[in-house]
Amino acid sequence: MEGITADAARYLAIGLAGLGLAGVGIGLGILGNGAMNALGRNPEARDAIAPNMILALAFTEAIGIYGLVVAILLIFVAQPF
Repeated sequence: MEGITADAARYLAIGLAGLGLAGVGIGLGILGNGAMNALGRNPEARDAIAPNMILALAFTEAIGIYGLVVAILLIFVAQPF
């Protein structure tokens, strides 16, 4: 039985790096849902909720961009050993 090849390991690493983007999408949905629920229950608190929501969305999106950069680097830079 033959082991895993270098190309297969590389593609597996790319897939795992891209899998982080699914987590980011779920996180963005949960953040948006929580903010909309809060605004629906207390519309007067918009000035306190909106900036915090936008900041949390930006940080979550940045994590997704890091995962995307890692995946792209693995595609174009990683050399088989």
